[in-house]
Amino acid sequence: MSDQPEQVGASGGQLDRPHVRRLPEVIVNRIAAGEVIERPAAAVKELIENAIDAGARRLDISLDGGGVDRMIVTDDGVGMSPDDLALAVERHCTSKLGDETLVHINTLGFRGEALPSIGAAARLSITSRPRGESGAWRIRVEGGKTYAPEPVAGAVGTSVVVEDLFFATPARRKFLKSARVEGRHVESVVRRLALAVPQTAFRFVLDGREVLDLPSQDMAARAAALLDASEADGFLTINGEREGMTLTGFICPPSVHRSTANGQFMLVNGRPVVDPVLKTAVRVAYRRVIEPGRHPVVALMLTVPPEQVDVNVHPAKTELRFADEAAVRSLVIGTIQRALEHGAGVAGVRPVLSAAPRATRIWYPPEQGQAAPQPVPAYPSAPAVGGVAEPRLMFGDTPSARTLPVPPQPIPCGPEGAAQIDGQASVGLPAMLDGVAGGGGLDHPLGAAVAQVLDTYILAVAADGSLVLVDQHAAHERLTHERLREQYLGGRVQAQRLLVPDVVDLPRVQQDLLLARQPMLERLGVEIEEFGGGSILVRALPAMLGRSDALSLLRDLADELEADENGAPDEMASLDGKLDAVIARMACHGSIRAGRRLTPEEMNALLRQMEATPRAGTCSHGRPTWLKLSRSDLEKLFGRR
Repeated sequence: MSDQPEQVGASGGQLDRPHVRRLPEVIVNRIAAGEVIERPAAAVKELIENAIDAGARRLDISLDGGGVDRMIVTDDGVGMSPDDLALAVERHCTSKLGDETLVHINTLGFRGEALPSIGAAARLSITSRPRGESGAWRIRVEGGKTYAPEPVAGAVGTSVVVEDLFFATPARRKFLKSARVEGRHVESVVRRLALAVPQTAFRFVLDGREVLDLPSQDMAARAAALLDASEADGFLTINGEREGMTLTGFICPPSVHRSTANGQFMLVNGRPVVDPVLKTAVRVAYRRVIEPGRHPVVALMLTVPPEQVDVNVHPAKTELRFADEAAVRSLVIGTIQRALEHGAGVAGVRPVLSAAPRATRIWYPPEQGQAAPQPVPAYPSAPAVGGVAEPRLMFGDTPSARTLPVPPQPIPCGPEGAAQIDGQASVGLPAMLDGVAGGGGLDHPLGAAVAQVLDTYILAVAADGSLVLVDQHAAHERLTHERLREQYLGGRVQAQRLLVPDVVDLPRVQQDLLLARQPMLERLGVEIEEFGGGSILVRALPAMLGRSDALSLLRDLADELEADENGAPDEMASLDGKLDAVIARMACHGSIRAGRRLTPEEMNALLRQMEATPRAGTCSHGRPTWLKLSRSDLEKLFGRR
C-alpha cells in the first residue's frame, strides 16, 4: 500500500503524480529577470554599472517612453571582443569577480545576471569595440534567443540598446507605472550613480529632453549639482573616523529639508545603497534640529573594510549587511551631529524667489481729433525748490542703514543675573555685547542689526552686504532650549520655588501621566505633587522660565507625554527624545514673544548669541531662525535678472 496520498482535482477526479523537471534556460532567465530587472530603472542601473566598471570617462543615457520603448547607454570604456560578447549574455559570466570568497569586491557589478536577464525580457543589442581594434562587433538577444556576433561599424567603447522591455514577460509589463513615473525612477538611479563617479561625465536625455549634463568634476561640485538644494546657503562638510571606518560627505543645514528621503545619497565603498541602518542614523542625527516629518538632504560616503560588509545580499546590490551595525550607526550619528553644532550664520536657507514680472507698456495712438497723451515718467521726479540746489544721490558713498530710536526700557534682572523681558527670562542680552565693537559687528556672519519689522523680525546687514532676516522668537527659543538642555545634561535644571504654590486642575489621565514622571520633571526644575480632588500642586518651576503660566506649561507637558505611545513610567533611562521634546516645549514658553520690541543693543546681542550657540540655525521645532538674501536674490526679486 502506497504512503503517498491520492491527489484529487477540483472535479473530484484523480490526478497524476507530478514529476520534478529541469526548466528550460529561457524560462530560467525570464524568472530571474523578474527579480533582477523589476522595472526600467533597474535595467538602466545595471547597464550604467557595467559602463563604470569598464572604465568609462563619459556616459550618455537616452530613454524613450520611460525606458519601456527604448533605452540606450553608451560609454567610452575598454570595450569587448566577439568572444567576450558571446559570454556576456550568458548567465553568471563576468570579468569582474577576482575573489571567489566574495569578500574583496571592488566593482559595482559581479553577479553576471544583468545582461542575460535583460535579453530574456526584452530585445537587447550590444555593440562594442575594444581599444586598439579597427572595427566593432554586435550581438543581439531577443526574448532569450541569442544571435551570433557580427561585425559592424562603431566607436571605441560599448553601446547597449534595449527595446520593447518586458515584451516576453507581459505579466510584468502590465504592472509598470506610466512613462512619466518610470522616467522619474530612472532619473533617481542616474543621479545616485553619477555621485559615485564624479570623474565621469554624465548626460541623460529623457524623451528628447536633456535632464542632466554633468562634466567631469570633483566630489564637492558633483554633490552640489546632484543634491538639488538651491535654497541652501552653503553645505556642511563632514569627516569622521571610527574603528577603521571613515565617513565623509556633504550635508545641508537642518533648515533645508524634503518631504521624502529622495534627497539622501549614500555610498558605501563607492557603491550607491539604500540601507535602513544608514537612513535611521541620519534621521536620529537630525532629530533635534529638523521639523518633524521632514527629511534632511545629505550626500554620505562611507568607507568600510571589505571584510566588515556583505554586498551579496540582493540581486539589486543596493542592500548591505554590516558586521557591526552599532559602530556604523554611532559613526554616522556622531559625525553629523558634530557638523550641525555650528552657530547661526554658517549655513542656512536662502528663500526661493521668482523674478518679478516685467511690466509691458502698450502705447495706443490717439483717436482723431484728440491730442496725443503726454508720456508718463516711470518714476516721479523730485520737486524742485527755487533757489536751492536739488539733493544729489551720492552713488559712490557707502550704503548705510538707520534704526528708528526705541525708548530704552528697564530690564529687571532675574535669577543668576539673567535679563527679564516681559516677565520672562532672556539670556542676558545686553551682557552679550562685551567684546563687540560699537554694538555692530559687521565682521560676524549675521552682521549688524539695522531695524526691527513688525516687532517680530530683525533685519541685519552682513559683511558682504547680504540682507539677513531673523525671527526673534524662533531664535531665542533655540537659545533657551540649548541653555535648558545644558543644565539638564549637567545633572539638574535649577528650580525657582513659588512663593504661593499654584493649584492646577487637569483631567485624571493627564494627572497620572505627570505624577508618574515626577523624578523626570524634578530634573527639569518642575516640582509637583498630588493635591487631591483631581488637582496638582505646583511648588517650583525652572528658574530660567521666570513667571511662566503653570497651567499651560503642565498641559503642554502632559500632551507631549501622552502623544508618545511607547511611554511608560519605568522607561525613564531611555527617554532622551521625550526629555528633549519637553525641553523644547519649555523653551517655547520661556522665549521672547513675537511683538516684543527690542532695543538695538538687544537685537545685536541676540545675533551674537545665535552665532555662538550650537544648532541655532533652527528653532526647537525645526523651523529656520534666519534667512539670507544675497545681492543676486534681491536682483531677481526686483526683476534685474
